[in-house]
Amino acid sequence: MSTLYIRLPSKAAADSATHWIALSCPFALAAHGGAIEREGAAPLSELAEAVGKAQRVVLLLAASDVSLLRVKVPPMSAARLKTALPNLVEDRLMSDPAECVVAAGAAFEGLRTVAVVNRAWLEILSKTVTAFGAHNVAALPAQLCLPPRPDGVVAVVAEEGADIELTLRLSEQEGIGLPIMPDSAATAATDVLKALCAVVPEAPITVYVPQAAVPIFRDALDALPALEQRVTLGADNWPRWIAGAERPSLDLMSWLGAGSGSQLNWRPWRWPLVLAATVLALNAIGLNIDWWRMKREANGLREALVQTYKSAFPKETVIIDPVAQMKQKIAAAQNQSGQLAPDDFAALAANFGEAWAAVGQTRKVPGIAALEYRERSLLVRLKPDADAPLEQVKAALAQRNLTVTRQPNGLWQIRSGK
Repeated sequence: MSTLYIRLPSKAAADSATHWIALSCPFALAAHGGAIEREGAAPLSELAEAVGKAQRVVLLLAASDVSLLRVKVPPMSAARLKTALPNLVEDRLMSDPAECVVAAGAAFEGLRTVAVVNRAWLEILSKTVTAFGAHNVAALPAQLCLPPRPDGVVAVVAEEGADIELTLRLSEQEGIGLPIMPDSAATAATDVLKALCAVVPEAPITVYVPQAAVPIFRDALDALPALEQRVTLGADNWPRWIAGAERPSLDLMSWLGAGSGSQLNWRPWRWPLVLAATVLALNAIGLNIDWWRMKREANGLREALVQTYKSAFPKETVIIDPVAQMKQKIAAAQNQSGQLAPDDFAALAANFGEAWAAVGQTRKVPGIAALEYRERSLLVRLKPDADAPLEQVKAALAQRNLTVTRQPNGLWQIRSGK
């Protein structure tokens, strides 16, 4: 899994530039485990290809753009915390909380570290790297990516044109950023060291500067003998930043809202999805072809049935259901010729009487209170409190192609099985 780390310029530097995306950004491409494959400095616009290929993009926001606050937060769910945070820090902000992204870290010694960053700036960064093809984006405060020093302060010096961005890690949960505008390039190192001593008047300080600036800062430190005892100078490098970024930290992008943070990478699933869509389309086409074929066969069968019905009954002009109408005509012809239909009252009553008598030969049967013919079925009402041999009657009726069903009101419904 490759991760692209990018240290972004401060918002102040971006606002003063004609095209902020052309500002040089230090970057490093690291493989799984932190091994650096490539590093350097390039404008964000030239990193578009690397951003699109990386499986994860980590943006290190300038420390001066992110305010870290220590806030006491009552126990609450994640959803309620996200809603309540702006109100909890409102009195400590100089801007409207609605214009900021407010993110909270884990509780530590009863307090939470809350990070605040300008929402519009974070949205611009998110949209930019997403347009380059990034799928998993994290935005971390740069000051929390520095290794903390238990007995002192860690600082990193970054050059932004003529200005300097100073990043300080004050403690495990605290850090700040200081933009410094030196009087001249010759006094820049001295101005940075003096500013550091003003912010941290007593504690030891470890200062990391660009490799090329180490001799300059060494000379400036030699010119300030009062600082040599508590200032340690070193060269800045990417392994230190990467190790700090891999530690649990505040991911501001996850608090930005929809459209940021981790997103599903659809690129590996592109061809399987195309194949699945093709299979579904072919199945849909096949089903439609079968439906049209069966519909054509059904229409052909209906036309044949209509022709047969017309040839048998040429005087009929209205043909809605030829099969049902044919059955009605046959039943009417049988009645006219004196032949009983299986569901006529006489046929049902006679067959029921035979079945009832057959059951009566083997056991005592109750008396019948009434017979009723309705909707081509025979309704039989037995005398009250009678022990009706339903199963024996059902077997006897089945031999005569009749069925019996017990109705909720106590009636037996006898129907023809033909």
